[in-house]
Amino acid sequence: QVQLVESGGGSVQAGGSLRLSCQASGKTFNINKYGWYRQAPEQQREGVAVIFTNDGTAHYADSVKGRFTISRDNDKNMVYLQMDGLKPEDTAVYYCNAQWRAGVLGEDYWGQGTQVTVGS
Repeated sequence: QVQLVESGGGSVQAGGSLRLSCQASGKTFNINKYGWYRQAPEQQREGVAVIFTNDGTAHYADSVKGRFTISRDNDKNMVYLQMDGLKPEDTAVYYCNAQWRAGVLGEDYWGQGTQVTVGS
């Protein structure tokens, strides 16, 4: 099992910045990929950014490219999402995700979420 705890959400004005943190614990050695997802009211959960644990490759949703940066601190088992140039449409609950895959087997783990609110 893997446990994920997010922190760092809050309220900012448009153009501001926030940094989300995700503390991972448990059997993290199996994890292939960490990611940040978000869900706005009455919207489906969507992927924001992911980072692969084998080589640190990161991928971003088009809507956040150039504004958000995902990173990892392996020693501390932390995953971060630096969010700059925030827009009102970034308002959502942000969830940390950890995923392992081995052939047809796999599992996803989720944090409890942290609210980000961007005022116009």
